[in-house]
Order: sequence, then C-alpha cells, then structure tokens
Amino acid sequence: MNEDFLLARFQDHQRAEKLPSPHLTEEWLNGLLQFLFPEFSPVKFSSDRGFRLHYQTNDLKLFTILDGLSDQLTDPPATVRDAFEASLPAIHASLAEDAAAILAGDPAARSKTEVISTYPGFFALAVHRIAHRLCRLGVPLVPRMLSEIAHRETGIEIHPGATIGRRFCIDHGTGVVIGETVEIGNDVKMYQGVTLGALSVRKDMARTKRHPTIRDRVVIYAGATILGGDTVIGEDSIIGGNTWIVKSLPAGSREYYQAPKPVSAAK
Repeated sequence: MNEDFLLARFQDHQRAEKLPSPHLTEEWLNGLLQFLFPEFSPVKFSSDRGFRLHYQTNDLKLFTILDGLSDQLTDPPATVRDAFEASLPAIHASLAEDAAAILAGDPAARSKTEVISTYPGFFALAVHRIAHRLCRLGVPLVPRMLSEIAHRETGIEIHPGATIGRRFCIDHGTGVVIGETVEIGNDVKMYQGVTLGALSVRKDMARTKRHPTIRDRVVIYAGATILGGDTVIGEDSIIGGNTWIVKSLPAGSREYYQAPKPVSAAK
C-alpha cells in the first residue's frame, strides 16, 4: 500500500468529527419503542422493578450518545436528555392517536395491537416523532440516523425536520418520501409511493421552505407527487393517484390524473 495514501487516510480519521455509534443508537431506539409500547417488546416484564431497570438502562444509552456529541450541542447533554424525556408522554399520546386512526381507517386492520406491531407506516411514524423531537432540541446526526433506520426497515423516508400533525396515517407506505420542510396538518392519510418534495433549488436555499404544506383531512392516493415550498393543498382535498402537482389547491379540491390524449399520426 502507498505510504502517503495510508498517512492521508489516518489524518482524515484524526480530523473527523465525533459520530454517535450507529449500533448504540439503534439499540436505544429499540429500547425506547419497547418502553413506550409492549407490542415492540420481546419480553413481558414480570415486575415493576424490572421495567424501571429497562428504562434506566436505556436512559443511560441516550446520555452516552448525547455526551459524545456534547461539543456540538447548545445545551449540556443532561439538559437535552431531560427535555427529550419530558416530552415522552406527549409523544406516546400522539402515537396512540395515530394507531387508533390507522385502525379506524383500514378495513384490513383487526386490532390496535396488530397496527402497532406489524404496520410499517406506524413504525416509520413512531421513529419520526422521536427523531423530530431530537431535531427540535438541536441534536445533530442522531435524528437522521433514526430516520434512516425507519427508511431501511419500511421503505418510508421521512426527514426528521418535517412537521406532522395528529392522527396521521400512511397506508402500505413503501416509497413514501416526505421532505425536510413539509408541514402536514391533522387527520391526513396517504398511500404508497407519495412524494412530498422540493422543486429544483439552489444549495443556498437550504434553510427556506422548499416542500409543500398539506392542510387538515387531506387524502393523497398512491403515486402522487406534490412539489414546492409555496404549494399548499387545502383542507378536505382529495389527491388522486399518479398526479403531479406544483401549484396550490383550494380547500375541498378533487385532483385526478388525466392520461395524455394520443397524438394522431400525420397523414
């Protein structure tokens, strides 16, 4: 091996920023989901003491992750940890509403337990609500690592910066993409292959609103693409499958795909 090349790679390692352990991050996420919902737990806790020990052990994992990023945080790791854990009751309540909405809206769902334990849309949303809170607390890297775990497991990609309202449903889910500055209202439902993305923008526009806003009670069917930071889909609208939308629609709109008319052959 070329000696100069080896030295250059070693220097890269010396200069690299601290990275949270992907293994520890995924362990912590799994432990948190097991704490929040028994449907995610491989064991049934036989005692309150055992359950509290699980929580405390997982709490230490979060602190270890944050402590390794202390020079990139605006607040001390313990403060960030405490702020995140104070939000867990609200995260749990929101996810319970999501599960109930999925159960109510999907004729194939038999129980809330089935939704929580088997539905990829619920798993992706659970990870998102955790990642989004960490994102709001200014934690670097970890939210994106969490979103990629969900992406890997479900095929659903939700940027941790996206804002998602209550009782959100993703049915089937594979191929869903939700961008960083998306804003989604309450009681929204979408199907597989939906993209809420950005129009082509310059890098210096990274901090601007680049992705669409979806108001309350909108239904977006499979394969629809909605683009642009100025695009707003009004309340109670229905967006049909395979549509391409780059402009705002008023409340109560019905937008459906129209196949292009065939071009007559020249005589």
